[in-house]
Amino acid sequence: MSDNLEDFFEESTHWVDGRGNATPVAPPKPPKSRKEMRQRRNRKRRKTLTKVIAAVIIVALVGVGGWFAYGALKSLRERNTSEVTLLEDYEGPGYGSVEFTVAQGDNSVTIAKNLVKAQVIKSEAAFTSLAAGQTLYPGTYDLKKHMAGADVVAILTDQSKAKGFLDVKAGERVSDVIKSAATLSGIDESEFQAIIDAKGAGILPEEAGGNFEGWLEPGSYDVKSASSAQEILKNMVDKRIAKLDALGAPTGAERERLLIIASIAESEVNWAQYYGKVTRVILNRLDQNMTLGMDSTTAYGLGINAGQLTNAQLQDKSNPYNTRVNTGLTPTPISNPGDNAIEAALSPEEGNWLYFVTVNLKTGETKFTDNYDEFLKFRDEYKANNPDAN
Repeated sequence: MSDNLEDFFEESTHWVDGRGNATPVAPPKPPKSRKEMRQRRNRKRRKTLTKVIAAVIIVALVGVGGWFAYGALKSLRERNTSEVTLLEDYEGPGYGSVEFTVAQGDNSVTIAKNLVKAQVIKSEAAFTSLAAGQTLYPGTYDLKKHMAGADVVAILTDQSKAKGFLDVKAGERVSDVIKSAATLSGIDESEFQAIIDAKGAGILPEEAGGNFEGWLEPGSYDVKSASSAQEILKNMVDKRIAKLDALGAPTGAERERLLIIASIAESEVNWAQYYGKVTRVILNRLDQNMTLGMDSTTAYGLGINAGQLTNAQLQDKSNPYNTRVNTGLTPTPISNPGDNAIEAALSPEEGNWLYFVTVNLKTGETKFTDNYDEFLKFRDEYKANNPDAN
């Protein structure tokens, strides 16, 4: 019945304008059948339902978007807050005492984490941002709790403030190395000497003949953390062996011979560009059965520096390291040669040189010749350039 009434009102409705007058526009034509009426009502219902669903979807989308926007803003706010917290720094200068060690190979991130744990700095990010692009040296440092990050970076980038790390230099003698190792490690020098006197049993390779000279690899060593003199010396020797293997050095007796030649070159000149020529001079003199005539070897045998030699000492044949009067190579290396000297001994320069003179001690300028008269001129030039050395 309701359908009939609705149909009746729809069919009987008049269209009027705003003043109550009938509009000239004709009203919609009534459907020709009840079927068409039902279809039109269904279409209206579908349109209405579609509008409602669309409105619901829009409201939902606005709500979801707002939720995501809120979440993003909250996350951003938390991140910014976190970053501010991470970048927080102590004002300094700090209090108390903290002995802090930077291990060999530690990067700024690792160092920052350890500093935070030790309560030295307040945040990792503050430290790493300040340390970016700077070299942080290994060693043990005296720091404080609650220090300003900039103050900590200033200390860790100053190698002179590092303790506990032994820097073995190319050309150093074993006697100098063990003195420094004992001082920095706190291990008595007698413990090192006992191992040396025992010919390095369990540490040195057979070709070393029980002598450590030449077998300590130059570099930086954490002796402060070492438990014994044995550990320290073995670490240096193991690294030397690994380096020689990496450079393709011969094994056995030839390896010891190589170290002897390289150590003499290292001790005679202080410029890498001359090592190859000095090596060639040594080989040429050996080939001609000449004495090497190297003051550095004679001084080593006496435990002094070349500048301290007397004429009597230079003529003392009883010194097996005196190459002024004894032919052949020295019994052992006379220092711990570095990579450049070893590589030069492996591949010496070609030439007929028999003599060389460092004519200027300040610049290291060295001249080479195969002529004795020219050698005498070089020697005179040396005396003129270095009057205090005569």
